[in-house]
Amino acid sequence: MRILILIMILMIAALGYAKESICYGTTSNGRLKGGVQLPSQGKNFISYSVTAALLGRTYVHSKVRKIIIRSYKTLETQAPGKVFKYAETGFREGGRFRPHKTHRNGLSVDFMVPVVNQEGNSVYLPTNYFNKLGYGIEFNSKSKYAGYTIDYVAMAAHIVSLHKAAKSYGANLWRVIFDPKLQPHLFRTKYGKYLKRHVQFSKRRSWVRHDEHYHVDFKIRCRPL
Repeated sequence: MRILILIMILMIAALGYAKESICYGTTSNGRLKGGVQLPSQGKNFISYSVTAALLGRTYVHSKVRKIIIRSYKTLETQAPGKVFKYAETGFREGGRFRPHKTHRNGLSVDFMVPVVNQEGNSVYLPTNYFNKLGYGIEFNSKSKYAGYTIDYVAMAAHIVSLHKAAKSYGANLWRVIFDPKLQPHLFRTKYGKYLKRHVQFSKRRSWVRHDEHYHVDFKIRCRPL
């Protein structure tokens, strides 16, 4: 009898976890029901801040979570030795997410740019309260900052893997916001043709530069607000 009860509890828990989130409205005016939190780390990725995660700033739509995890899993073999870091996403129930103008319905995710150090090794871009959790970092015209250089090949591979993972779940990428002056570096990688054909990039500079991170909005059907 106890075993039967335990099985029933596990089944109910599994059903609750498997229930898909519901997004409402848009990324700039919306909310989220049943948001799920991204894992703090994996084999080749890590969160930008343990504290921010504890404050509930790393929740997304359940399908977005699946897409991101599958993308990182793909990169374990397609970009071995490369490491990645995600940043701000949103609250569990969505809504206003200061200081961002979007990130309101679980479909917006910021990713810190992958970088290499002076030895050419893939490392995590430092994110701490001294540099505003990474958002205060400014790369120069040569894509360098304090001994770190943007790894455009790794970044392009990540965006491609996100797009393919999204399609596998019946979703898509709506847009990628990244400094227009730095975008040509992405298009010169071996993934350039794919990116130009399948991914929509921002054409104008946003209200913040977006050089230390790239903002991805996913395309998933949402209900009216």
